This record gives sequence, C-alpha cells and structure tokens, in this order.
Amino acid sequence: MKIDLATLYLLVIGTLFASSAMTYWEHVSHPKRGKELRMLAAGYALLGIGCGVARFRGELLGVAGAALSNLLILGGYLLVLRGVAMFNSRRYLAASIGLLVLMGVAWAAGGARRQVVMWLYASAAPIALVSAMTARELMRGDGVPAVQARRVAVVVVVIHASFYAARAFILPWLVPRFGTNLLAIASNITMYEGVLYSVIMPMTLLRLTREEVHGELMQESRTDYLTRLGNRKLFFEEGERIFCDCAQARRPLALLAFDLDRFKSINDRYGHKSGDEVLRSFADTLRFVTGADAILARTGGEEFAALLPDCDSVRAKKTGETVARRFAAISHDADGDWVRATVSVGLAESNQATACLADLLSVADRALYRAKSLGGNRLEQAPTVAEPVVVWPSN
Repeated sequence: MKIDLATLYLLVIGTLFASSAMTYWEHVSHPKRGKELRMLAAGYALLGIGCGVARFRGELLGVAGAALSNLLILGGYLLVLRGVAMFNSRRYLAASIGLLVLMGVAWAAGGARRQVVMWLYASAAPIALVSAMTARELMRGDGVPAVQARRVAVVVVVIHASFYAARAFILPWLVPRFGTNLLAIASNITMYEGVLYSVIMPMTLLRLTREEVHGELMQESRTDYLTRLGNRKLFFEEGERIFCDCAQARRPLALLAFDLDRFKSINDRYGHKSGDEVLRSFADTLRFVTGADAILARTGGEEFAALLPDCDSVRAKKTGETVARRFAAISHDADGDWVRATVSVGLAESNQATACLADLLSVADRALYRAKSLGGNRLEQAPTVAEPVVVWPSN
C-alpha cells in the first residue's frame, strides 16, 4: 500500500496533536512533573502547527510560508528540548531564542533567492542540532531515572538527529550524483521517520514519567514517614541482599541495634510532638555518623538498626559509640523545656553462626537488651563465635 506525501503530512500532524493532548492530560496525574509535561505538550502542538503550515505553505503565504513553517517547527523542537532539560533543572532559554533569531535572519537573507536550498537542506541543520542536544539531556539524566524508557527515548532522538544531519550535510552531495528523484525519496523517508518520532518520543517520555512516579511510590512504601529512614521492609529487603553478598565474598559485616532509653517517659511527660522531635533528631545523628553506605532503618517505635557492610566489629563499635555520644549531647526543645535523651546500642558481627540477616539482628538485639539492663546509654557487643578447632588424633 502506497501512501502519498499529503497523507503522511496529515498523519504526522494528527499524531503530534494527539501526543500533545495526551501529554497535557498526563500533567494532571503527575503534578510534580507538571511544568515539564506542559512544556512537552506545547512543543508537540507547535510541531503539529508547523507541519500544518508546511503542508499548505505555498497556497497560504507563498515564499514566506516556508520560512514561517520552518521557524514554527524549529520552535516546537526547542520546546521539546526545554521540556526534557527541565527534568534536569535546565532551561536553554537564551540558546533557544538565539537559534530562532539566527534562523530568522538566514531566511530573511537568503530565503527569497534560495528558498529550495533553505527548505531542503539548511533548515534541517538546526533541527539536527536541537535533537542532538535533546539526546544529550536524556543521556545526562541528572533528574531523569535510568529506566528502559529513557534508553528508548535516547535511541529515538539520536536516530532523528542523525537523519536530519544527513539531510543537511550529506543529501546535498548525493542529489547531483543520483538525480532529483532522490529528493522525493528523502521527503517520503522524512515523513515516515516523522511519524515514528511523533509516536515513540511522546510515548517513551510519558512512560519515563510514570516509571519515575512508580519508583517514588515504591521508595515511599519502604520509607519511615517520620524519620525518613528506611522502614522494616526496606531493611530486610536491602539488608538481606547485602548480607548474602558479604557472606559470599567473605567481607566483614556488622549490625548496630539501637533503642532510645526511657522514651515512653519522654512521651508521657512532654507529649508525642516532643517525642517525634527526639526520634527525628536521633535519625539525623545516625545518618550523619554512619555515612552513605550504611542501610539505616527505623525497625520499631523507638528502635533503629544500622547495617554496616565492609565494617568489622572494631570500626562498628567506634561508630556506635560515636552515635550514642553525639545523641546524648543534644538538647531537645520541648515547648520551652530542654530534654536530653540517650540510646542503648547492641553490636553484632556476621560470622558462621548467623545464617541470615534475621539471625544477625537477633544477636544484636540480645546485646542491646544487655546494654539496657546495665543502665542504658552504652554499647554492648555480642560475643564473637570462635572458629571450630580441629584436633587431629595422634599416631
């Protein structure tokens, strides 16, 4: 089935407007990315308008029609670039205005005399440049999640940029050699590729946004709402993976279990608001002392745990004592009264007696209970299981 160029134009225009409507509607469901999605929707709509003007450029505006349609299409690509760049907190406002002005000057200077060259070749160069910049923003991914949709979007935009670069810099050398029929072929390929771009690009960016939101919801389900540390679910999911990795590689692994001393009396005397402030303060202290590699979680009301990969008992003991000392030195404001709180710590190091993370946590808990029974505000270490000694019988 052969589709003529006019039909392809209409197909591209309809697809772009449909993509614009879907992207704009999506911003209602994802308010965090509302600005980015609205910018992308505006870009697709402007591309559609530009393609519509291009389809009837001769009938409507004569020579000026080609210039106007090219500038509208370029503006649409620039809005798409801005929408993608906004994911990474960048704008490209000055660069976009500068490129539009430059192309406007180029059309004003040479468009009337060299309209065919401008339309067929020169107008493709800025589109290739902007598409390449869009691909670069997607690959940088400072604020874009590294999901499958992002990789697909990068491939689509790189192909788009490569095609327009070939049209701008290679096609002018091929046409004199192979004849003007090549222009008709290139025009049809441009429209087919445009249909693919106008479908795949918006769909992948929408999928990317949804996957980002899904990832945030998954992370939120594993995060303690009060302290912003991990919850028990995260601790066992991430911790079990690290436990197995360390066991297989025979790397050291230590676990610190924490329990705030006499926390109920703080709640009873000063109220739950003050108690929450104490919990948040301890979480901040724990996060500051342990560093980025630790798996931290609030495992109960006033109970916390820190899993320390590649950390032996000597280093873990120093870390736990530092947490306890820093926390005990903090004064918490309880509606004008200053409250001090302390924490008890239990330390366990992984060995052949701990077959899983739950075993390691159980050993650390027993050490923690011993610390609390001795008055609290201290660290107790679980006894190390000695390696079995093999005694060979004498002859």
